[in-house]
Amino acid sequence: MAVQKSEQSAQSAPAKSAPDATRRSERSRRAIYDAALALVAEAGYPKTTIEGIAARAGVGKQTIYRWWSSKADVLMEAFLDLAEQSTPEAGPVAYTFPDTGDVAADVKAVLRATVDQLRDPRFEVPSRALAAEGVVNEQLGRELVAKLMQPSLDLYIGRLRAAQDAGQVRADIDPRIALEFFISPLAQRWLQRTGPISYEYTDTLVDYALHGLAPR
Repeated sequence: MAVQKSEQSAQSAPAKSAPDATRRSERSRRAIYDAALALVAEAGYPKTTIEGIAARAGVGKQTIYRWWSSKADVLMEAFLDLAEQSTPEAGPVAYTFPDTGDVAADVKAVLRATVDQLRDPRFEVPSRALAAEGVVNEQLGRELVAKLMQPSLDLYIGRLRAAQDAGQVRADIDPRIALEFFISPLAQRWLQRTGPISYEYTDTLVDYALHGLAPR
């Protein structure tokens, strides 16, 4: 009777649900992002390793290699995620560019979101470490441009071409060169700490670039 009662209890007990592999994978991925960014900020890019990231994240090394082929790939993806997380109120600024019909207002809005990212300690510390390493490590520098910068640059180019079509920008300019009037001064000031970065500063960059320096 005792055995039969035990069997009946086992049959009537609700079955335990299987672990949610998707949720577990997302937790691991998030832990790896955080670990990679923290380590590159603390130790620099050269001393950051897959083994160190795995230990910091509390996952196996093979878990990382299952998703990424190198530490550079881990950091690139972590940075793309960080860019989205650092300015949620601005929307996915890394993948969209507003087009309200006013090119000056649109570029100013994107640059203001960029200022927010650059002043966010979560973004600033590890990004400075990567940017510095990209100057001396040509391969990493090229990957930074191709995977992190170029998608955003392409959006600037597309917005400036739309402004050309609308007659707001001269038709004979090269948008790839023109966007550097916005991007390069901000990047230099931030990287070399030659002055504060602010909304007022980036707004002025846009006004100078679109209206020129010659007397009107």
